[in-house]
Amino acid sequence: MIEYAQVILPKVSFSRDLFRKELIKCVKWSENTKDVNELRIWCDDNFGEMYPDILNDVFSIIAA
Repeated sequence: MIEYAQVILPKVSFSRDLFRKELIKCVKWSENTKDVNELRIWCDDNFGEMYPDILNDVFSIIAA
């Protein structure tokens, strides 16, 4: 799933709504906590400045 996210998220990063939708999908499809943590780190590195609010929202919803 991480590989899919690394391909699709940069392609949809032009749209806040589409980025959020695809990120939620990627997180839900992640198989375990390790994958979610790895995805979070990658997203923070690549989109942390662009969409910090979306990243915090999506990953906090999943953690809850």
